[in-house]
Amino acid sequence: MSFVESEERRELRKVVAELGKKYGYEWFNRQARSGGNTAELWLEAGKLGFLGVNLPERYGGGGGGMADLSIVLEELGAAGCPLLMMVVSPSICGTVISRFGTDDQKQRWLPGLADGTTIMAFAITEPDAGSNSHQITTTARRTEDGWSLTGQKVFISGLDVAKAVLVVGRTEDARTGKLKPALFIVPIDAPGVEFRQIEMDLISPDKQYALFLDDVQLPREALVGSGDAALMQLFAGLNPERIMASAFALGIARHALGKATAYVKERQVWKHPIGAHQGLAHPLAQIKIELELARLMMQKAAALYDAGDDMGAGEAANMAKYAAGEVAVRATDQAVQSLGGNGMTVEYGVASLVAAARATRIAPVSREMILNFVAQHSLGLPKSY
Repeated sequence: MSFVESEERRELRKVVAELGKKYGYEWFNRQARSGGNTAELWLEAGKLGFLGVNLPERYGGGGGGMADLSIVLEELGAAGCPLLMMVVSPSICGTVISRFGTDDQKQRWLPGLADGTTIMAFAITEPDAGSNSHQITTTARRTEDGWSLTGQKVFISGLDVAKAVLVVGRTEDARTGKLKPALFIVPIDAPGVEFRQIEMDLISPDKQYALFLDDVQLPREALVGSGDAALMQLFAGLNPERIMASAFALGIARHALGKATAYVKERQVWKHPIGAHQGLAHPLAQIKIELELARLMMQKAAALYDAGDDMGAGEAANMAKYAAGEVAVRATDQAVQSLGGNGMTVEYGVASLVAAARATRIAPVSREMILNFVAQHSLGLPKSY
């Protein structure tokens, strides 16, 4: 791994940043507050090849990896347009189908995921399972023609714009009778699929839903990959999720830091700009340091994942997600503090970032579960849960 990005990736950052600035935070915030969506930006990013940069070229992608896709999301976020569904559709769903899907599944889904004309949601969290994926109760039973899927999921992003959802369920092992995880592609318009919006105290164009699956009839080919290897397939999708969640958080942190820095350079109360005072300069400098450290860990995670080291990527991706979430919270809070009363106004657009940044410490995996992971797997301490 090089600490210097290739010329190709520097160019990718440049052109994505230009696209992000074309829309900007004001546009993104307007969509969020009006109940709109980011379809215009999403489709343009897809047309330019940014959404599918990690997907195989034979299916319309760019043939790159998670390092490339994370650049796209980070730069859009830094421009004020963090596209949450990038964490899900090309990242989790695109990766799982690319690695484990059949030829027919790849032909059916990957071109649309790559060019943005198809969005796929991801459903794992359940009301009574939370972070304990072993307690998932969404169950698929075999039928004469395929599968019948029944269960409930919560906090599922983007069902209003998705054509399908990749559902984590469980099937019964014929040999042992025990339930084991399995992944299914479920069309949003399939009979028995319903979803209801969960009202959130977030200013975001991306909405959250409760998903209900009532005896949803699926063909055999809805199963992704091998039912016997589904746990491995699941974690192969969760590492990209954590890498992209890091990019999402870093983009927000960069945007907040940029606004705060620009303000304190110009705002003058006494004889000098307020940025000359260490009480403001030092916290912003600390955030810059923490942001760069978090990005390095994200780049390490992406490099390990793209090199095929799933185990090494798991540790690094969790650490990156932790660090990025922490700096996003610090950056948005300090941005508000640096702007003072202006930091709470709609005009300056800083306070609205606070809740979005705070959510990155919770989702898609909480900081506490990451600390559990590091304590157990990195330090060899006894399992605590």
